[in-house]
This record gives sequence, structure tokens and C-alpha cells, in this order.
Amino acid sequence: MDFSKTSALVTGASRGLGAALARGLGARGARVVLVGRTREPLERIEREIRRAGGEAHAIVADIADKHAIYPLAATAAELVGPIDLLIHNASSLGPVPLRLLLDTECEDLEQVLQVNVIGPFRLSRAIAGSMALRRHGTIAHVSSDAAENAYPRWGAYGLSKAALDHQARLWAAELEPVGVKSFAFDPGEMDTVMHQDAMPDADPSTLAQPEVVAERLLSLLEHDAIESGSRFNLERLFESSTARAGSTTTVAARSDS
Repeated sequence: MDFSKTSALVTGASRGLGAALARGLGARGARVVLVGRTREPLERIEREIRRAGGEAHAIVADIADKHAIYPLAATAAELVGPIDLLIHNASSLGPVPLRLLLDTECEDLEQVLQVNVIGPFRLSRAIAGSMALRRHGTIAHVSSDAAENAYPRWGAYGLSKAALDHQARLWAAELEPVGVKSFAFDPGEMDTVMHQDAMPDADPSTLAQPEVVAERLLSLLEHDAIESGSRFNLERLFESSTARAGSTTTVAARSDS
């Protein structure tokens, strides 16, 4: 992927991994649209990217609001042109402290699904048509190991991420014939506000920095090393590729599909 010719949209871009991905894309010459619910931190990241010489545009929107999706997609296209790279990073844990399923209200589960599954579906649906017509585009879905492992009290979040993983595979099955990639990846445990909310007793020194994780993903994208339909753990991928000391990305990215 040539980022200097790429229009990218990143949701949940006001902090954590989303902000790190937006900064990394801007530094590589991409035209970046940052989406988030809170204006001040979102516009701060926008200013940082611009001061570093990149192009960035902040759009305040809630992915869970169905009425916001098509205006968001239209505004993004007006600002940077048709979207080439869509990164679904916005996410919700639901109520914290995290609850057992027996203690989870139906309305709370519904809210998590709106943010983590239905919102990404709506936004992909609004943008993927243009990608298909141009026979070019990539949709990335930020997942979690909670999608594959049943952790007590992570029920609402885990359910949503498992559904998001399969959504990524379905988009790949339907869009790969017209040149559009879709994949999901688990970034591993990161030192973020969301992780702190979920696990307040965790030692930050044991967690990956979002900037490191972002660089790893962007390196894979830059080298076209991700197969459509794949689902991989980014941390394990780079650990295994370093241990092998061979080709660092393509083979490893394809081994955990």
C-alpha cells in the first residue's frame, strides 16, 4: 500500500491505538480522517498531524448513531476523496467494572453491539461500495483475544468482538473478488485508557504501547503482507517472525489466518 496515495478513515481516533494509527498514517503521507465522539482530544490529534506536515481532518461522530453514518461517509469523501483504508477501531467495553452475563442488562449488551458490530457494519456498507466500484480498498477490524477466549465478566465485549471477526471474514468473502480486502487483528494488551478501565490493577510496564502496535500494523499494510479474510494476533506475529529472523511479515501474517 502506498500511503502517499491513500485516503484513510480511522474511528476511535482521539486516543490510544486509533490516535497512534492516525499519527502514523499522517507521517507516511496519507490523507487521514479522524473520527471520535469528543471534539477536543480529536482536534488535538488533528493539529499534531498537521504540525508534523501531514493532512488530517477531524469529524465528531458517534459510530453507534445510525443517523451519523452516511453524513460521516459523505463528509470524509468530500475532505480526502474516496476512502481507500477504513480502520474500525472505535470500541466499547460496556459498563465497568465488567459484569457477569447474569448481571448484564439487555440494554447494555445492545449498546456494546451497536458500537462494536452494527456501527462498523453500517460504516463499511456506506464506504465499501465505492471501494468495490474502484476495485481497490482495505477494511481493518480491531479485535481482541476475548473474541476467541471466554473470560468471565468479558461477556458483552467478547460476544461483540467474535461477531466483528466473522463480519470481517464475510466482507472478505464477498468483496475479495472485486479487489477489496477485509481482515481482523488482535493488537494484544496495550497501555490504554480502555485497558485501565477493564483491568485497573494491571501493571502498565507489561503492556505494549499503542504507537508500537500501530507501527507494526502499518508496516504490514505498507508491504501488502496481509491476506484478505485473515485474523491474526499482531503481538504473536511479530514475536514469531523475530524468532525466525527470516522474512518478517508476509509469511507470519498469513500463518494465523
